[in-house]
Amino acid sequence: MGNAKFLKLFKPDAKIYLGIIGVLVLILMFYNPYIGAIGVLVLIYLNVYAWRSSRQRNKRWQKYIEELSSDIDSAARYAILNLPIPLTLVDFDGRITWYNSKFSEIIDERELIGSELEGVVPSLDLDEILNKNETPDVKVGERYYKVYANVVKTDEKDASRVIVMLYWIDATPFRVLKDQYEDERPVVALIQVDNYDDVMSETKEDKRPFLTSEIDQKVNLWASRMNALIKKYQTDKYLVLFEERYLENLEAKRFSILDDIREIEVGNKFPMTLSIGVGVNGRNLNQAEEYAFSALELALGRGGDQAVVRKRGNFEFYGGKAKAVEKRNRVKARIIAHGLRPLIDEASNVIIMGHKYPDMDCYGSAIGIYRAVINRGKDAHIVLTGVNEAIKSVHKMFSDNPVYHFVTGEQALNMVQKDTLLVIVDTHRPSYTECPELLDKISRVVLIDHHRRGTEFVENTALKYHEPYASSTCELVTEILQYMDNKVTVEKIEAEALMAGIAVDTKNFTFKTGVRTFEAASLLRRFGADTTVVRQLFQDDLETFIAKSTIVGSAKLYDHGIAISYCLEDIPNAQLIAAQAADELLDIRGISTSFVISVNKDQLIFISGRSLGDVNVQIILEKIGGGGHMTVAGAQLSGCSLEEATNQLLKAIKDYFEEGDKS
Repeated sequence: MGNAKFLKLFKPDAKIYLGIIGVLVLILMFYNPYIGAIGVLVLIYLNVYAWRSSRQRNKRWQKYIEELSSDIDSAARYAILNLPIPLTLVDFDGRITWYNSKFSEIIDERELIGSELEGVVPSLDLDEILNKNETPDVKVGERYYKVYANVVKTDEKDASRVIVMLYWIDATPFRVLKDQYEDERPVVALIQVDNYDDVMSETKEDKRPFLTSEIDQKVNLWASRMNALIKKYQTDKYLVLFEERYLENLEAKRFSILDDIREIEVGNKFPMTLSIGVGVNGRNLNQAEEYAFSALELALGRGGDQAVVRKRGNFEFYGGKAKAVEKRNRVKARIIAHGLRPLIDEASNVIIMGHKYPDMDCYGSAIGIYRAVINRGKDAHIVLTGVNEAIKSVHKMFSDNPVYHFVTGEQALNMVQKDTLLVIVDTHRPSYTECPELLDKISRVVLIDHHRRGTEFVENTALKYHEPYASSTCELVTEILQYMDNKVTVEKIEAEALMAGIAVDTKNFTFKTGVRTFEAASLLRRFGADTTVVRQLFQDDLETFIAKSTIVGSAKLYDHGIAISYCLEDIPNAQLIAAQAADELLDIRGISTSFVISVNKDQLIFISGRSLGDVNVQIILEKIGGGGHMTVAGAQLSGCSLEEATNQLLKAIKDYFEEGDKS
């Protein structure tokens, strides 16, 4: 770098030459003043000449630049006016200040100067184009355009004076190709007849071929309307491949095949129902099949008679308004019991966990599994963070007994060993459990639940017994106990806790009660359960009874036999009382569905929904983040007022009945 500066000093230049001459003239004057004077005159002449030559050269260069700039401006104007793509200039307010002929060709209107561009092209959002790097497709007529923006300042001193140049690139061919690709993407659907074995066993032998033929005919006809490939790979299972273009129509008709199958009557005593799992937007056919399988599992876990569409991580539900079909045989219960035995025997210790704010069903099923574990000679603990009013009466029967061990979530985490077994009862949602952290620390997990499945689920279980047809988890646990050992040992108070769980979820054997429910209750009775003691567990004090009466008395009636009431925050145990009041509202003639909204001291809003069966309260409350069963469901809301919660509920109810009208 230094050498370059040094060499620059000796670069030939007129100023250097004149400087050297000036030095020589001074030396000459020292020796001969006369000749030096002549040299000074020559030096002056040379300086004047150099100055004039430089000035003339600069003038010629400036003229050349001006002429070149003029040529460039002329070329730029010509290029803009004759640009082969549509071009629009708009001001800061979005008004058109100029446009070329190509833009006028794609717009039918004339005299656009001064018009608002978003008024001329309604599908265009100028702010979105200016703020996003990736421009959206803008539809103009029947064509699509990518619009690119370039902001140009017209005044360097005033930053607000700008024009926006919009370039319109025709994206119609790409859009057509993209739409064609999306329409032709393969969709995988897995179909299963929910109750095939049970219905066949109750149908006369000579009618069975007609029943099977009728199912095949309707499913094949449904598939043929979509030009689909259909393969029956088991007596009650089908694989269907079709193009995505047909999916929108299926969703609009809410999978009418569900109704077609349910209406089949060929000597069968019970209606046939389908479960459909649809996998969409998979990277390939293998992933689409995985999506379809998980969707089918979810449909079956929610009670069947419905279609579940999985689009990447999102699930959409159709149908599911029928009651879950009860399975008549207990083969699966015996298989689960035989599978649970070695898991308990191989475990160093067993931790049993239910959901937060446990109810009688959760508590009773935990006690039942506790008995199964200690009968196998293993150490067991039940995770119980706190005792609420719902289980206060039943917990008194066990809290002072040294046989039963209750621990907090933090204590349970410290008990985890390499071979610890975790048994989750009465919930399948990890976030709802008493201590979700246990799921991360324990690898072997057993799940026993009866709630209709939601999108959140405990994955990677060693053993899963999830039956939404069952009245309660206590019913499932009672059946497991029956097959755990040749000689079953169950204490009287344990049988009463299990009986109380069944009684709570069936509303004293009036709702969601099947043959196996009474068989389970009969078994518990043989174990010594006293129905009088169970009844006493549900007794209320006078204040609670008055509070429930107030809620029932203030209920407001809506269309379709729906009643909505409120439980205010100044009532102790508002959530429990609200649930009980929702049950009692169904005892009133003309009310088939009830919702009670309560607020606790933390301003959390709870909604308890109950139904006689004609309305699926689970689907209604799922729309606002809740879940549960067809006849019993709940939801929890935060960050909203009582009025906002009511509006959300009313909208969910309205959407439910509108969807029902469309199906």
